[in-house]
Amino acid sequence: MQRVLIADDHVATCLLLSKLLQRTGYETETALSGKSALEGLSRFNADLCICDFRLGDIDGMDMIAKIKNIYPSMPVIMITGYSDTRLAVSAIKAGAFDYITKPIITDEILSSVKKAMSVSGVKKVRAAASPVTDAEKTESEYVQGISVHSKQLQRQIELIAPTDYSIIIYGESGSGKEAVARIIHEKSLRAGKPFVAMDCGAIPKDISAGELFGYEKGAFTGAVNAKPGHFEMANGGTLFLDEVANLPYNVQVSLLRVVQERMCRRLGGTRDIHLDMRILVASNENLQEAYKAGRFREDLFHRFNEFSIHVHPLRERKNDILPLAYYFLDVVNVEQGKNTKRFTPRAERMLRNYWWPGNIRELKNVIRRAMLVGTGNVLDSISFPIEIASQQDRLALKLKDVIHLAEIDKIRKTLNEVGNNKSKAAKALEIDRKTLYNKMKLLKIHS
Repeated sequence: MQRVLIADDHVATCLLLSKLLQRTGYETETALSGKSALEGLSRFNADLCICDFRLGDIDGMDMIAKIKNIYPSMPVIMITGYSDTRLAVSAIKAGAFDYITKPIITDEILSSVKKAMSVSGVKKVRAAASPVTDAEKTESEYVQGISVHSKQLQRQIELIAPTDYSIIIYGESGSGKEAVARIIHEKSLRAGKPFVAMDCGAIPKDISAGELFGYEKGAFTGAVNAKPGHFEMANGGTLFLDEVANLPYNVQVSLLRVVQERMCRRLGGTRDIHLDMRILVASNENLQEAYKAGRFREDLFHRFNEFSIHVHPLRERKNDILPLAYYFLDVVNVEQGKNTKRFTPRAERMLRNYWWPGNIRELKNVIRRAMLVGTGNVLDSISFPIEIASQQDRLALKLKDVIHLAEIDKIRKTLNEVGNNKSKAAKALEIDRKTLYNKMKLLKIHS
């Protein structure tokens, strides 16, 4: 039986978590202080520690450091009543497996514990924020995060990955749809088998059938050699069709037949190829609306729609921006041979406030360009592209406009209440008459 030590200075929290985990099959031990928790880890022979960030005698960061110093491979899940992105990033970078804010959600804590226990070799999983130092890094960390949407996405992946369901992954361009597909493949029973991705929007329509199904030599003009299609290459594993709605309608007919019969034939070929694979598709438009508009086959939609996942755009995942930015900072440090440690506060603020129309892909490219031109071990906003700085200026202007409109409205209402008497209006507004005249002139208020 796996053992969990719970360290929290609130007895009620310890009891709640203890009963919850015991009902799920874990053995638990509780500690009300950092000192007793460290002693209990050894005595109880714990496999995992759930620790409150603010224990009475030891700070959360110190607690992580002490645990990792004695038990380097032990996962530590931090819980706190403070929803602070920087705190979460710091905890993850210090070695915490996960960071969960109160009030505690049953499914969330159980999912985190299960995931921590299932990691091979009790390897820590970083929330897109810790240094890139090992060869095991995969695209799974590309979509990890601490926002509500990210945690929901991770729970959906854990639920659906072990099945063989076909899945439609919805999301804007650059939001990480292919990364989600790769994670599903890596967590499935087909892990270790081929993962083949085809961008249906980037392939000319007249050759899309040949790319999907393959072709024999001489099948058409230009087919000087035989070529296996994506179905063949993905056999045994997972085929990912990105922007599937871009496939020509006649190719969709052939695709439906392949999905139904689980066999295909190369263009110009005579041999049927039996297929055993999982198909994941992605789209930046609603495929149900696409088939209603006649752009996508309804029967093909229903074949694919055994389960659907929505990847939210980065602008709706504000709490993920800095963790992802620090993750890419580490990735690009390796790429460029640099040692940039952090962003300045102004740079962090600009990253969080930017709209990110290109989503995660744009964020990665911005960090890459900024580090290329930046110097020193701290990255400042001066290295960011002009569009990020210009949006900050527009935001400031919008705020200024709101203030001006509020002033105009207040002055007009006051003038109306006092019968347009400037002296009485100035007194009611608690300013002198000259200031009132200046504001009316500046804000173009006519009486």
